[in-house]
Amino acid sequence: MNREWEDAHKVTEELVEGPPSRRANATLTPCPSGNYLWCIGGEFFSDDGKAYFYNDVYRYNPDKDEWRKFVSPTCPGPRSAHAVVTSAAGGGKLFLFGGEFSSLYQNTFHHYRDFWSFDISTHSWDRLDTKIRPSARSGHRMAMWKHYIVLFGGFYDPGHRTQYLNDTWVFDTQEYKWRQIEFKDMDRKPSARSGFSFLSTPEGIVLHGGYCKEYIKGKRPIGVMLDDTWFLRMSLETSQSPSSSTVSSDSLSLKWERRKKPSFAPHIRSGCTMALWSVKGMGVLFGGVTDDDRDEESLESVFWNDLYGYQLVGNGRWQSMTLKKLKKAGKGGKRKAAAVQQEESDGDDDGIKTQEVKNTKDLDVDPDDPILTTPIPRYNAMLTVLRNTLYIYGGIFERGSREYTLDDFYSIQLDKLERYTCLKHSGIVIPAEGDESSSDEDDDGVESDEDGNSDNETRVEEDDEGLNLKRLDDTPDDEEADELVDVRHDVRAQATAFMGVSRDTARSAEDVISTPEPGETLALFYARSREYWTQKAHGVSDNRGKQLRRDGFSFAEERYAEYKPILEEVEKILAEAGLDEDEMKAGAAQTGGGGGIASSRNRR
Repeated sequence: MNREWEDAHKVTEELVEGPPSRRANATLTPCPSGNYLWCIGGEFFSDDGKAYFYNDVYRYNPDKDEWRKFVSPTCPGPRSAHAVVTSAAGGGKLFLFGGEFSSLYQNTFHHYRDFWSFDISTHSWDRLDTKIRPSARSGHRMAMWKHYIVLFGGFYDPGHRTQYLNDTWVFDTQEYKWRQIEFKDMDRKPSARSGFSFLSTPEGIVLHGGYCKEYIKGKRPIGVMLDDTWFLRMSLETSQSPSSSTVSSDSLSLKWERRKKPSFAPHIRSGCTMALWSVKGMGVLFGGVTDDDRDEESLESVFWNDLYGYQLVGNGRWQSMTLKKLKKAGKGGKRKAAAVQQEESDGDDDGIKTQEVKNTKDLDVDPDDPILTTPIPRYNAMLTVLRNTLYIYGGIFERGSREYTLDDFYSIQLDKLERYTCLKHSGIVIPAEGDESSSDEDDDGVESDEDGNSDNETRVEEDDEGLNLKRLDDTPDDEEADELVDVRHDVRAQATAFMGVSRDTARSAEDVISTPEPGETLALFYARSREYWTQKAHGVSDNRGKQLRRDGFSFAEERYAEYKPILEEVEKILAEAGLDEDEMKAGAAQTGGGGGIASSRNRR
């Protein structure tokens, strides 16, 4: 047993050339027990419509400007939009919850509800299974307060409508137990949302902003950017609080308080989760996107590359963190350059190629001006602060209908604000306005999951185009029969393909009624398809009445038996995603539009 455990937790460490490949919605987290950054997971969507999800673990050493990759057989599945929080206890740990996954051709999509612990000293993962835990979700946030992990919000997309959440959960790292915090109906609390900032302070946790969708019957969903700020006041008490607006669970007391909007604040935006600068008790915000989603014909977006700080203590206060002016005489154009940098995200700039292409021909612009070191506008950048240095990795920029996932890597010393340092340039070319048909030469990011450990990645390479499940009355030719025999040796691949087929809106009505769905028992399957099988039996049998219905049931039973191994494998796949039995039946059997992955991944 010890040998099996050791093999399952064996860790391979390798030095890699640079930052992870192009990706978005990964996590970049400062190490609680050393001068390192940890990058986990993420997603990349290529121009040809393929989705790549990652489960690799990278560590960055800023002292050596060195990236290392850690691979273990026991690890979370490929995912993005998960949440990670750190604890210094026991030599240092990373805790990961939830996230989402899509197959290569985006015909299978699910959320996770699994919970993992990464031991920084051994570089090994352990799954923490508890009977009580939060539901499956993406876009949520977690923060550490004393020895408690606090989780809030996120979204769940079963395929037809995105459900945003506003529940509050607490995990005790000493007792290893989750519990949901139930607030009274009269208590104020944040509305449902995802993609918000969630920063810990000595007195509690600050929540700011986020994103959700507004659903009005008969109208298309409208994206809503949020700019409200809340404070979750937390305290450890020896007795239950008598206050009606305070919730006590054991000795832990929690209460939501809404903060007043300050007179000065950044322009409303989404896709810009703040990083915690713990040395100064400040949240740091970079970039983001502002959408004008009122017109059904188009979505106008403004992308930002400005930098702000938010004082977490007291009532909260915003401050603009602009780079310091050059100490040179006779250069009156310096601030003009800064203004251009703030304005360039309005979409009128010509041809952006990361930071290498700058307009230095303008007589008013000094090529040594530090404002020219500012990264290009973006949203969903991976952001973190280690000591006094802010690190910015990747993010997304859009030009017209095209989306560009960036892979550049920057740092800036927040206590000096002199200039941005580019730790890795990007070769991604963003064409001029109106020329978005140009292709970028960046297909180097379209590698299959390079860590070699993603079972999900390898099995979905084949499923979307080559695994169409055959009906009982189909008679495939010899070549198709040979392919089908080969495919049946891999039930996991068939199950993954079937999850996509069951969601295909182009399926015929006959195919839908005659095919069992994941989570469906034989009785339920026959109950909804009884008329179909009775008519089928009537066409081949002279029996009538009860015997005819028995013949019909036999046909249904044969069909169900054919699909049963695949349905059982589907349930295993969803169980690996951390879904319980009820969620499995509700989520796996979803059919029809919604396109969970396409409609929810950009703005969170």
